[in-house]
Amino acid sequence: MPYEIFSQLVLAALLGAALGLERELARKTAGMRTYALVSMGAALFSIISTTAFQQWIGISSFDPSRIASQIVVGIGFIGAGLIIFHEERVKGLTTAAGLWVAAAIGVSVGYKLYAVAIFATVLTLLIFVVTTYPPFFPG
Repeated sequence: MPYEIFSQLVLAALLGAALGLERELARKTAGMRTYALVSMGAALFSIISTTAFQQWIGISSFDPSRIASQIVVGIGFIGAGLIIFHEERVKGLTTAAGLWVAAAIGVSVGYKLYAVAIFATVLTLLIFVVTTYPPFFPG
């Protein structure tokens, strides 16, 4: 069981790092380490909510989905700190949204929805790259 959890954490970190690499290449404030840590942390909280507290199911009113909902709130707080209004322009909004998605990808890995997590990572990378203005690939 610990090896499966270790694998989940590695996968979440790698998927988050993939998003962060694109953000670093686009010269954005949050990069590989930030995205990897957010994704891995969300996965860890999800794993904790489903495994460590299984002993409480049926004994108390414990609800594992509460941890996932708090991840959304916590990442929203981090994201809000990244958003800056500067000279009539909003900056950091895509980075904040990307971190929010990285957390969701981590939750997906934590709940063993691997295909969903990988698909969401690829889709997010496509959004980051294809919709970048000015174009990511000059020419």
